[in-house]
Amino acid sequence: MTTPIPARPREAELLAAATRLFRQRGYHATSMQDLGEALGMNRGSLYHYINGKDELLWAILNRALDVLEVRVLPILEADAPAVERLTDAIREHLRVAADHADELSLIQIELRALDRDRQRDIIARRNAYENRWRATIEAGIGDGSLRQFDVRLAGIGILSACNWFTQWYRPDGRLGVDEIADAFAELFLGGLRA
Repeated sequence: MTTPIPARPREAELLAAATRLFRQRGYHATSMQDLGEALGMNRGSLYHYINGKDELLWAILNRALDVLEVRVLPILEADAPAVERLTDAIREHLRVAADHADELSLIQIELRALDRDRQRDIIARRNAYENRWRATIEAGIGDGSLRQFDVRLAGIGILSACNWFTQWYRPDGRLGVDEIADAFAELFLGGLRA
């Protein structure tokens, strides 16, 4: 189940402020008072838009997964050679990570802050996303373009590098997103080529 896109601009501002503060300070260290101050609102007024801080985190994580699913899954499911799909998916995942670094970081570092049911839902979505990567790696092994390798381990390696990118990438750095994507594809897929 995904969270609907906020209908009101103030809700979008609240999500943006929460994303920024959760990434900077951590979920538990960010209070409703902090969120209210960031928006120039009384803390109590926030409850007009949300039921609680956990609802904000839940919405942020779902929206981050929505973006990955919309932008990356069609590439992985396209009718193209597996290596081409993996190369393009690495590039698009990194573009999403560059555009939504705070949101994607929160999936990695704040998932445990959710209650168990919400954690399970996010983990199920994350696992389904990872499974599409593994299926594409398996397709490459099946068509002979990639060598036999532990598919789960290959998927973990690629996605770990792509997800950790949010922690060190800087838009003004030496390499751009596409250059990093090319290097990642060469590193990972070059090592898997048959």
